[in-house]
Amino acid sequence: MRPALPVRVLRGAAAAGAASRGKDLPHRPSGGKGASRRSLEYRLDGWHAACLLLSMMYVPPKYRHLGWLACLAAAPSWGADFQDVSELENLAKSAATSVLTPPTNRQRLQVGPIPPRLQLAPCGNVKSSIALGPRSPARVLIELRCEGGTPWHLYVPVKVVGTSPVLLAAHAIVTGTVLTAKDVTVEQRDVLALPPGYLDDPSIAVGMTASRAISEGAVLTNQQLLGARAVQRGQTVTLVADAGGISVRMPGRALTDGFVNQRVRVENLSSGKIVEGIARSEQVVEIIFN
Repeated sequence: MRPALPVRVLRGAAAAGAASRGKDLPHRPSGGKGASRRSLEYRLDGWHAACLLLSMMYVPPKYRHLGWLACLAAAPSWGADFQDVSELENLAKSAATSVLTPPTNRQRLQVGPIPPRLQLAPCGNVKSSIALGPRSPARVLIELRCEGGTPWHLYVPVKVVGTSPVLLAAHAIVTGTVLTAKDVTVEQRDVLALPPGYLDDPSIAVGMTASRAISEGAVLTNQQLLGARAVQRGQTVTLVADAGGISVRMPGRALTDGFVNQRVRVENLSSGKIVEGIARSEQVVEIIFN
């Protein structure tokens, strides 16, 4: 009787067990000599016990190839069912649009990246929510969760990438200066590098007073300028939107303080969405369409 072939202990089974307990999930191997070895281990991981038995017992040559064909048929393939990554990206993007500032024609939403070879169990009802933690008008973290037979959860970053017009101090400005059009200049800057409360329209800054000294070339923000306060945080306001010559009004709640001609974030009480607008007068905020 021929000697039995050695049986190799595979690490893939342990990795699969860790995945079912919510730990780091295995990825499909790629490229390189080491990756080829891992690829073999992954392929062997799910084989039926008969394949191992076949390697340890003598089988007549004329039947041996039939046995190996049966093993190959039972082997897991890379086409196994996993959660569609593109579907997860679309869910994260949809959830992010409710809290991020709508992108302009110079901007776009960037999702993830989610590893394209991530192996998650299929889920017919993936829930999305805003993850706890700091966020800005240009970035947010979305949590995707499956609570089905094989539960899992995934955190997906979403951000606005591109440029935005921003006001800069045309020269050094001293405290108490009432700004004019000659005091500011406009440039395009990376939106992710801009400070909170930055100003993007000269008409917002003109007529406001510098609350502190501002150096030449500094980005102008609403924390540096003072004006007549029009909106206070938590205040009920009227949102005004002009779409195609039709003016629409709806109730809203201010999420930030705002002076006249200053950008403020407000919640549309009709839809629950967070939008950005300009405080035009007391209790009136004009919604910005980019």
